Amino acid sequence: MTYAYDEKLDGPLRDHDKAAIVRDLQALLPDLQLLHSKEDLRPFECDGLSAYRITPMLVALPGTIDEVQTLLKYALAQGVPVVARGAGTGLSGGALPLEKGILLVMARFNRILEIDAEAGTARVQPGVRNLAISQAAAPHGLYYAPDPSSQIACSIGGNVAENAGGVHCLKYGLTVHNILKVEIVTIDGERLTLGSEALDSPGFDLLALFTGSEGMLGVVVEVTVKLLTKPQSAKVLLASFDDIEKAGDAVAQIIGAGVIPGGLEMMDNLAIRAAEDFIHAGYPVDAEALLLCEVDGAELDVQEDCERVETLLRAAGATNIRLAKNEAERQRFWAGRKNAFPAVGRISPDYYCMDGTIPRRELSRVLRGIAELSVQYGLSVANVFHAGDGNMHPLILFDANAPGEMDRAEAIGARILELCVAVGGSITGEHGVGREKINQMCTQFNSDELTFFHAVKAAFDPDGLLNPGKNVPTLHRCAEFGSMHVHHGVLPFPELERF
Repeated sequence: MTYAYDEKLDGPLRDHDKAAIVRDLQALLPDLQLLHSKEDLRPFECDGLSAYRITPMLVALPGTIDEVQTLLKYALAQGVPVVARGAGTGLSGGALPLEKGILLVMARFNRILEIDAEAGTARVQPGVRNLAISQAAAPHGLYYAPDPSSQIACSIGGNVAENAGGVHCLKYGLTVHNILKVEIVTIDGERLTLGSEALDSPGFDLLALFTGSEGMLGVVVEVTVKLLTKPQSAKVLLASFDDIEKAGDAVAQIIGAGVIPGGLEMMDNLAIRAAEDFIHAGYPVDAEALLLCEVDGAELDVQEDCERVETLLRAAGATNIRLAKNEAERQRFWAGRKNAFPAVGRISPDYYCMDGTIPRRELSRVLRGIAELSVQYGLSVANVFHAGDGNMHPLILFDANAPGEMDRAEAIGARILELCVAVGGSITGEHGVGREKINQMCTQFNSDELTFFHAVKAAFDPDGLLNPGKNVPTLHRCAEFGSMHVHHGVLPFPELERF
């Protein structure tokens, strides 16, 4: 299990007297909900990356900010590491607990504190579900734009920690573009406000620094998000292609023509068939690829953009184009895409969901590379991704009970990420690094850059107690695994030059 905390590479963790910690916390915080029996801890041993499991020493479920502050002060005094967790839907092992640490679960912070319709903001606690914000804002004609596929379950605090996106992030941005302010508690129990409700705030942009930091710098206790007015009109075009590279080229042509869709999503044949069998969205199961292109805005603008996009799709080689005939069909088209991950889970005992980002111009090249790697490693790969912004989600199908298949799944995943970096991309777009991609951080960043990241971490958490062993590798880890830095488009393995 390569994602388990590796004390040899990431530094030793102290042993602690669990019974004494439980007694201390019960005395300090008599109302704090603590879980410490084996049966109670088991549900928390993994996040959405469920192939890797670690049982935490104990789980704390605070209900007030005072409890969070007191617990963190105690953890600092005792040298006990703390991993913060939201809804547990993350896909990079970011909330994977530690055997010698406290798992701080923020699920009880689940209240929407205020919706200011005039200002277009909502002030919420971190355990509020992503979708619940839009549901609460709907009576005001407003909504919260970032919409991860897990939005029915994922929490806004976890969205901040991972800088989550969604199918509409091409036009409306990631979490970092849709929040104004976060309240955090540092490891020494201090409460800080990052950002403000104004359009700008003086000093360094610590809000942007904190967003996506995966619980390494502090614990989120409140978030102020932006709310947008619901578009007057939204229409979705579904285009079929007999060649996945044609679909990839169509994406570049749409963006190059100056059209910025609300969402521009792509699926290959394996993903199409899985989603259609699960959701019955009306997908063309004989297509090699499909594109979902949503345009939104004023009615007249939407009509004109639909006509432009349809012309571009036909020129790119689309074999069939359908415009959703009503809102119900539009929602059904999106339901197939948003349920692609669980749909693939129905056709394979296990799957490994990757997350890398590439320049749009490299889509065809990387898709060819993934296809060849699939053959090389003998594992099927279903491709589902936010094509408009180059954020790819290859789903590697395998059987963890078959000897060697899990190792091959990890290996092909690493190669895919290295290919993303090689063409000028990144090892993540919205899932974060966590434990899953920590070795590939050694591929993307050099030692000076990693040293700088560690300096930022030390400024907030000098003892390294918040979510240790995640996100940023030690230089020792990179040396142990053999870092392969990729800069200026130089590929890490010569055989991929042909792509």
